[in-house]
Amino acid sequence: MRKLRRPSGGLWANGDFVKLWSGQSISEFGSQVSALAIPLLAATQLHASPLAFSLLGVLGFLPFILFALPAGVWIDRLRRRPILIFGDAGRAILLTLIPLLWATHVLRMWHLLALQFAIGIFTVFFDVAYQSYLPSLVERDHLVEGNAKLQTTVSAAQTTGPALAGVLVAALTAPYAIALDAVSFVVSTAFMIPIRKLETLPERAPDAAKPKMWPELKEGVHYVVRHRYLKWIALSTGSSNFFGQIAFAIVILYMQRSLHLGSIAIGVVFAGMGVGAIVASLTATRLERLVGGIGNAIWMPSVLFSTAGLSFPLAPRSFPIPVLVVGTVLFGYGGMAYNIAQVSLRQAITPERLQGRMNASMRWIVWGTIPLGTLIGGLLATAFGLRSALWVGAIGSVFAFLPLLLSSVRSLKELPAAPTDVIEPTISPLAGVLPTDAV
Repeated sequence: MRKLRRPSGGLWANGDFVKLWSGQSISEFGSQVSALAIPLLAATQLHASPLAFSLLGVLGFLPFILFALPAGVWIDRLRRRPILIFGDAGRAILLTLIPLLWATHVLRMWHLLALQFAIGIFTVFFDVAYQSYLPSLVERDHLVEGNAKLQTTVSAAQTTGPALAGVLVAALTAPYAIALDAVSFVVSTAFMIPIRKLETLPERAPDAAKPKMWPELKEGVHYVVRHRYLKWIALSTGSSNFFGQIAFAIVILYMQRSLHLGSIAIGVVFAGMGVGAIVASLTATRLERLVGGIGNAIWMPSVLFSTAGLSFPLAPRSFPIPVLVVGTVLFGYGGMAYNIAQVSLRQAITPERLQGRMNASMRWIVWGTIPLGTLIGGLLATAFGLRSALWVGAIGSVFAFLPLLLSSVRSLKELPAAPTDVIEPTISPLAGVLPTDAV
């Protein structure tokens, strides 16, 4: 592999990227409001049980199990910008329904669950298209810079967004705070409409048979679960998401009902994730040089987010906020540094024709574990209590970094010079998850 030439300029001169970045910056801040307001609406106004509360998370991520793989196939066939616009506009409409239903005194928990599921469907298509769109929008040498800039926005939103969301929920009440998130998606849509760079659709021979969904879907899954690097990233991320979500499914209930924290205090705790994440996003390129390569920049941060969850059950009831904030800072730093490095690697090694299906397959695997973890978290909390569920999730998460530490990912020193279709003719660690003919 040859070393990539360091870019002499930045992405500030790329007007299309700046439009994408600007729109996403606004919607990321808005999403922080709903991320806090919707669970608080369920917990405080609709008086959801632990199981019903956990179903919010289940239905939010269930679409990734049901629709991610077909979405990847369609996204590889179509231009991605219209999908991004459609995804943002659809979520704006659905979020607007929540304050409208509340204002007319008809909002019930089942409405919130149904809307969460519908919003999740739009998020599936947007998320897969978004990660697949960046390599066609910026030059290859700017992938890490582009991902770092986009993740800097996420970090900034996570830093200030939760605290701001807590203030907005306290001032406006949860249903009306959600309306601000709907507005942010409208603004994001407005920024993406003027993007002008043309996307090149994959070429097909004039006499080629009409592409079929199932063979193309299998090709994408096959590429991920047999790739010498991608399979280990998927295994590590998927296990971390599963156990982490056992805890996260009920952590707001735990902080509200067991630790007696209000919306502002909860917002401050979650802001710790943003503090750590923004440090990681601003130092991503330097971290890779400091630790000796892209492989170390992937597995080393995974140790932090794998162990940070222990802070929640360990936090003393008398004064929990300092311990909780330390945990969320470490989680935010480790998770963000890991994501920037591994997403850049994925985009660099995957051919353009497989970008959508690669991202969809990764999402199906690593986010597909989230609804199961969320449901188990709710069941454990119902049967054994909120703190016990937190311990199960935290202890299980501790081991999530091991697949990366023990794999070939650790040996990578730099991004490969060019995409490759090459996969290993070995048994995938995820073979049991998929049908035999798809592995």
